[in-house]
Formats: sequence, C-alpha cells, structure tokens
Amino acid sequence: MSRWLPWAVGLVSAVLALGPALGRGYVLRYDMVFVPGLSLPTVLRGADGFPRAIPSDAVVAALSRVLPGDVVQSLALAAVFVAGAAGAARLAAGALGSSRAGARVAAAAAGLAYVWNPFVAERLLLGQWAVLLGYAGLPWAVAAAVRRARAAAYTAGVLRSLVPAAVGGFSSVVLTALTAGPAALWGRGGPARGALFAGALAVVSLPWLVPSLAAGAAGAATDPAGVEAFAPRADTPLGTAGSLFLLGGVWNANAVPPHHGDPVPVALRLALCLAAVAAWAWWVRRERPAFGPGLTAAAALGFAVALLGASAPGRELTAGLIDLWAGFGPLRDGQLYVAPLALLQALGLGAAVHWLTLPADPPARGGRGAGALGLAAGAGAAVLPVVLSSGLWWGAQGALEPVQYPRAWREAQAAVAADDRPGAVLVLPWSAYRGISWSGEPVVVLDPATKLFDRRTLWNDDLAVGTPDGGTVVVRGEDARAREAARVLEPDPQTGLPESLDAVELAGLGVRYVALSAPVDNRFWSEAEGFSVVVEGADMTLLEVLPPLVYAEEADISGLEVTGGLVTVGAIIWSVARSGSSLGFQRTGSERRPGARKEIP
Repeated sequence: MSRWLPWAVGLVSAVLALGPALGRGYVLRYDMVFVPGLSLPTVLRGADGFPRAIPSDAVVAALSRVLPGDVVQSLALAAVFVAGAAGAARLAAGALGSSRAGARVAAAAAGLAYVWNPFVAERLLLGQWAVLLGYAGLPWAVAAAVRRARAAAYTAGVLRSLVPAAVGGFSSVVLTALTAGPAALWGRGGPARGALFAGALAVVSLPWLVPSLAAGAAGAATDPAGVEAFAPRADTPLGTAGSLFLLGGVWNANAVPPHHGDPVPVALRLALCLAAVAAWAWWVRRERPAFGPGLTAAAALGFAVALLGASAPGRELTAGLIDLWAGFGPLRDGQLYVAPLALLQALGLGAAVHWLTLPADPPARGGRGAGALGLAAGAGAAVLPVVLSSGLWWGAQGALEPVQYPRAWREAQAAVAADDRPGAVLVLPWSAYRGISWSGEPVVVLDPATKLFDRRTLWNDDLAVGTPDGGTVVVRGEDARAREAARVLEPDPQTGLPESLDAVELAGLGVRYVALSAPVDNRFWSEAEGFSVVVEGADMTLLEVLPPLVYAEEADISGLEVTGGLVTVGAIIWSVARSGSSLGFQRTGSERRPGARKEIP
C-alpha cells in the first residue's frame, strides 16, 4: 500500500484540480493549445526563431498519431499532478527512511503540497503545461542527482529522471539545472557527479539546442522589452516579494486563481510557508538528507533571480544582460524560478507533519509509532494546501472547461492536408493571442489556427502585454518571415486585418492559403482577385491563393536536427533498458552520520 500511496495522492490531486478538463474536448487557454491531429513533420520543421515548443509539440504530435488530441491533452495535464506528487512524496519518504505511519503521512503531505500551490495554479491558468511537466520532474531529478553509483548507472538514472524536462523543453531544462544541479555538485564526488549531470542535461537538450544553433544569431534574438512585460507583480497584499515567497507573483493578472489574494487565506498561507521553511531547516540539520544543502542553495538562488524583476535596477540589469547575450533571455520570466522554493516548502511541510506525528516519548526503533492524535494532526496539516488554495479546485473553478472545434475548422484542416502542393498558411487576424467566440467562457488564447495545419504557418508572434499603469509593452517576435508578412499586410492594430488582400504579394511570400479564424465580412475577400474560397464558415474561412501565382519551396527538416532528437531518444531508451524501468526511484546504499538516521537518497 505504501508503495502506491504517492501515486494515489497524485491521481486524486489530478482529478480534484482538473475535474472537467479531463473529459473529452480541448481546453484552450493562453499557451495551452492542443489541436486534432497535430502534424509531426510540421513541428519538426519548425519556423524562424528560438524552437521553444519543439520537444513538447513533437511528443504531442507523435502521441496524436495513436490517440485523439484531446485524450493526449488530458494525459499530459494529469501527468503533471501524478508525476509531481509521486516524485515529491518518494523523495521525502526516501530521506525519512521510516516505515512508520507518520512517515507515510508526511510523504503524502509533501507530494500534495508540491502540486497544490499558487505556482502550479498560476502556471496552469497561463496554459504552460510543458513548463509544469518539467516542474513535475524536479523531485525525480534531485533524487537522481544525489544518487551514489558508478558513472554509467548514475548517468542512466539521471537520464530517466530528465524525461519530463526533455519533453518540457528549454524552460524545463533550465529549471532542472537550477534545482538539481547544486545537489549534484554538493558533497564528496560532487565535481564528477556535476559533470555527468551536465552531460545528461546536454543530451536531453539536443532537440531544441541543435535547431537554435542552426538558426544562427538572428534566430536566437530576444527582445529585452520582455523584462518589463514578464516582471513579477504583487498578487497578494504582501507585495511582490511576499507574493513570490507564497509561490505566486505571476506577471499576468488574469492567471491569478480566484480568492488567491483574500486577506485571510493569505495570512494562513504565509504562516504555513514560514512553518514549512522552519521545518525544512530543522529536518536538514537533524536528518541531513543528501540533497538538503543543494536544494537550499537552489531555492535561495531562484528566489534571488525572481526578485530581480521586482525592482527597477534589477530589471535594468536583466535587460542589460539580455542585450549582452540572448542566452540570458530566460531570466525575463523571473517568477518561474521560485520552483525550487516550492519543492523546498513542500518537503518542509512533510517534515513538519513528520514532527507532528512523532511520539512525545520516542520509543526504541521498531517500537510503536505516533498515536491517533498525532496522526490526525499530521493529516490535518497535510490537507492545508488544498484548503488554502481553493481557486485550483475542479478546473480552477470552471476556468478549464473543454470545448470542441467547429466543423469548419476541421474541414479547413482536411482541405489543406489533402493538397500536396507546397506553400504556407497565413493566419489572420494578425494577432497571436485573442478571444475565440466558440471557446466557451471568453479567455485569451493563442490562435489554434497557428497549429492546425500540416504545413508552415505565418502568424504574428509579437506579444502585447498590459502593464499595471494601463500601458502596453510589445515584445517583438522572432520569426523573420512573419515580420516580412506584417510589412506586406500592414494590418489594422485594432482588428488585426489588412485593408485588403493582395494575392501577388502573398504569393511572393510563399503563401498558399489564408486562414481567417474569426467571423469576417465576406466583402473582405470577395473584392480581391487571385483567391478562391475553399471553406466558408461562421468562425473559419479558408482562402486559396490561385495555384499559378505561388512559387513556394517547402523547407526540409535538417538532418542535424533529426540526429539530435534521435540521440536524445536513444539515450533515454538506453537508460530505461539498463534498469528495466522508467523514472524509477532507486535506493542506494546508506550513509551513517553521527546522530542521523539511515539515509536513503
């Protein structure tokens, strides 16, 4: 029973948090866009700019060949909670090294706290499922990073633990390096372990690293304006620093769950977080888990990075670093880096529950454990995160409702797929994020038409972010062909539509189809020459640029990029084959220290 308890905690958490999102249909919200039959060749072919979505979209596209797209989405969302809770619970249980009922309750508390907190709620409401998948893998990576084993076995274990980060992509790998890297470097043999860990990170990074290097300097350009747009903000009465300590502070006010900033829950959550940090300090000093110092350093460093965006000097420093080298671009979204603190607080809560369940007069080893009163107190503390973050209940109180794609969308997708002639699809209105009338409750979402078709799409990848003072910060996109299309279209900033369509100019850009993914008066295209209507519906109109006009060459998938992906997949298969398991939590030999219990990393 205790073996399956961490997984059960994760499964129950997934059902309670996601609720209707696990049913049939597609949940569309901000960056979370799943479509029927996502094209794997198109994902691998990519576009200009940094290939942030290649690993996650490639896995979704591969799974969509055998499962419906909405089922793939449900599995991906559920995996965040199941893998995250199980990983944190098993990390806590392995360090506690006890079979007492109190230790099992403590492990369950750590797992529940790790997946039920403002960080998970806000990132889920932002639609960043791939980032959350990497977040779910952090406890597994930490456990693997401190494992003592021979080089080959150690590398295999690390590679297995990095599967969520590999799927999550660039941000997930950065988070994993920050969280588990210090743990790998700490203690005896740290430099050797650190080198092996860094090598494993490099291998799982190949699917996005190789295309980004192949894109050249222009493809890796990052707009420093994003520092202001993605700076953390106060979403509680405690200010920005206090909100970050409570694992909130996300830059988008519309991603804050209901009741998150209410004074009473905030005060209770603050007390809970302070108690968790205090219990963590007590636990690290008393039990000396191998990952204790490293995770402490990672949490402190991550919190410092998050605070950079909370002050004008910090934002100026970050923008200067990005100007100096585009590789500092990940520092823009500072709130992301409270993830190690989330793991520390979750394990600290587990330690607090463990302390509550300890008998007042500790029996000899093998004696009776905590009494009923202690277990009840521990169980009550374990469920506090769920009680205090009620905004995550049942699909974030209705914010994650699935919908079906209209028939016209499916018809447009099929029509483009049936055409074997090359050419891109231009997506209008020229606005990446917008409301969609058929998606249920109005919410901003990345236009699903950007992923609907089995060929290159041209769309506006600029991001407009509102600021607290009522202004707007525009973060320039990275797709050079999209910028060229914008110059040709000259769209109206309000409607996202050009004054008219010129088939000759679009043909010169290599455009074969124009997808109007919004209700538009047909006079917009009926007066233009060089187009034919393929699909016409209330929410989707597909126009074809007449064949004689288009001279497009379809970009091939780089052999180097394919090789990078194959190396990553091969390395993961090797690591699984070596142990016969996937993401296995492996116990190693114990290490005894004065005054410490048996330690199981």
